[in-house]
Amino acid sequence: MSVKIKICLGFLLLMVVTSARVGAQNASKATITTVSVADGIYMLMGQGGNIGVSTGEDGVLLIDDQFAPMHDKIVTAVGNITDQPIKMLLNTHWHGDHTGGNELFADGGTLIIAHDNVRTRMSAKHFSSFFGTEKPPSPPAALPVVTFDSSVTLYLNAMTIHVQHVPPAHTDGDSIIWFREANVVHMGDTFFNGLYPFIDIDSGGSLRGMIAAVDQALPNIDEATKVIPGHGPLTGRKGLVRFRSMLNTVADRVEALVAEGKTRQQVIDAKPTAEYDARWGHGFIPPDRWVALIYDLVVAAQ
Repeated sequence: MSVKIKICLGFLLLMVVTSARVGAQNASKATITTVSVADGIYMLMGQGGNIGVSTGEDGVLLIDDQFAPMHDKIVTAVGNITDQPIKMLLNTHWHGDHTGGNELFADGGTLIIAHDNVRTRMSAKHFSSFFGTEKPPSPPAALPVVTFDSSVTLYLNAMTIHVQHVPPAHTDGDSIIWFREANVVHMGDTFFNGLYPFIDIDSGGSLRGMIAAVDQALPNIDEATKVIPGHGPLTGRKGLVRFRSMLNTVADRVEALVAEGKTRQQVIDAKPTAEYDARWGHGFIPPDRWVALIYDLVVAAQ
């Protein structure tokens, strides 16, 4: 099974698996792949969203932490990179495949940072209309203890790390993280590389907001920039532009069909994603379900 497919399945488990025992069993089979991104910066791929790692004399900064049962494997993977402690954890948004390990890291003394809306979403019960699941509030120990409104800058490991909140995109609490001197950006789930993205309408997500988040990032990304997506393999500017083009084209098509008065099923039957399905349609959301989600997002935005 490819790394990309493992990531897709891991994200699906976030929404459809409610049993802690089953989650632990799946995590027991998962592995962590470490990808070197730049000097002192790594990407960890496992079960859930891609983790960013900054290492150096100031200690380790993690970006996201996947599911709770992955905690020990993440700690081991970081330990294979550096003997420095994991001092800070930054959540790109609130979903459990990016925040599931928060409580365990906090118990180990790691400081958790996130946008204001991440703490708000994690503090409340959440129902997903797309997956038909309900998630209880996170335990208090899992919540971010430092939150910000629009942006925050960390000066760590001889690096300027700028964290920028974007308007509602994947959720209403998404952040993009820039490692300025290294020319690296972690896009969180505003970017899914090689699979159709989930846009969480019940967490304030927005179709046009996803596109706008990419548009906000692109002017600061050149051909040498390393781009860490929330899901999928490491890429660069071309990969992000390809994602943006696909997303915008499908949005235009579905919006046009909705304007013509087409029903949800008629939009699905029109196959507005047909030429993209071979590249993007093998993730955790099959093409027809993804078109249905886009339809719902378009209608909700009217």
